[in-house]
Amino acid sequence: MEKLTPRQHKIGMWKFILTSLLGVFLFITPLKVNGETTLPIALLAGWLRDTLGKTMPTLLVLIIVLSTLLSLYFSITRNAKTSFLKNLFQVNNIWLAIRLIGTCFALAIYFNMDIPYVNTDATGKLIYNDLLPTLVTVFLFAGLFLPLLMDYGLFEFIGPMFSRVMRPLFTLPGRSAVENLASFVGDGTVGVMMASKQYDEGFYTRREATIIATSFSVVSITFAIVIAKQVHVMNHFFYFYLTVIMSCLIAAAITPRIWPLSSVPDTYSDGSAERLTEDIPSGHNAITYGFENAVRRGYRGRNFSDFLGLGFRTVMDMWFAVLPVVMAIGTTATMLAEFTPLFKILGAPFVPILNVMQVPYAVEASQTILIGFADMFLPAILIQDVPSEMTRFVIGALSISQLIYLSEVGGVILGSKIPVSLPKLFAIFLIRTAIILPIIILMAHFIY
Repeated sequence: MEKLTPRQHKIGMWKFILTSLLGVFLFITPLKVNGETTLPIALLAGWLRDTLGKTMPTLLVLIIVLSTLLSLYFSITRNAKTSFLKNLFQVNNIWLAIRLIGTCFALAIYFNMDIPYVNTDATGKLIYNDLLPTLVTVFLFAGLFLPLLMDYGLFEFIGPMFSRVMRPLFTLPGRSAVENLASFVGDGTVGVMMASKQYDEGFYTRREATIIATSFSVVSITFAIVIAKQVHVMNHFFYFYLTVIMSCLIAAAITPRIWPLSSVPDTYSDGSAERLTEDIPSGHNAITYGFENAVRRGYRGRNFSDFLGLGFRTVMDMWFAVLPVVMAIGTTATMLAEFTPLFKILGAPFVPILNVMQVPYAVEASQTILIGFADMFLPAILIQDVPSEMTRFVIGALSISQLIYLSEVGGVILGSKIPVSLPKLFAIFLIRTAIILPIIILMAHFIY
């Protein structure tokens, strides 16, 4: 354990305290603005989205087209001069094809081409006009300010205190409590960004990063309110969100211990398997040991110019790697949901289960259960006119608790540094659904 001089200790302490307080404020502290609960980071993103206004579609198409052109160039020539350019633009043929597809979809929407199935309000326009503007602004501010949480000691401070809870309950290191809380309170994509960065920098194993991204990427409470309003259950919102939290925590405790998450290699991004220790040495308790680690990390933390440089690289990474993927996969998934019977067929086996569990309108409910894999908002739209409030409650809570939907979180995971395949992502989605559906139905019977 490196020994700091009194002056170094003081510098590290204040860097840790001030940056952590600012990071917690930006990412985790709820604010009441115009009668609605939001977070400072979301407030900044919303302000920028409103400020850019009509220039936003042009910015999006430039990012996506530039990403694909650079990917074509570096993937063919293989002459990336830096590791940053290599990791970002030198991709295999599959990812190159996905970026090309995303670019074609983006150009079709931007130039308002009359392409059936793609250029509709429920498919390409939904992704391009509604989702991507939010992602590009959230990625900007989250990317710039994530180092406040990650690089100046907060994770080191939290780790020893929460290791006794996170490891036995969720098989995760204690430091993951910070981003899991940020996901629960804030936005699921922020949690994915944090997990991706921590995996890339060698703080999480592949299995740990995959668990965090697929088990804790909960939508913000603001969006939960939107879903509750859509399915007309705001009169029971406390129980609605409590059900979401309970089902997500139970699923997060079970899924890491079963396939496919249990089979994900427990190795770091450099290939090593030696786990980072969280043991507390003699002479320390969890708080004092965490504080000493935080002070040392704070002292080693980046200066202002390096901080800005890291933030800029993180933003570029998320913009150029993730946005084309979300455009491609999100549009394709919503087209399958909107114009094919695929998800209705897949949902048919749930009809007898829903009947046994006495959920009214089982046929209508079954058709929405798996369609959430395409987009989380689709189940709420399809179930909103069903007369049974209990059924609307079940499907609304389920759509939030499933977490992995390709139009946003799923697309962000696939575009991140966390190596998860699409089939495995769908398997995790199915297993989560099987675990949380009975829990949500039981809660609904308790309420209704």
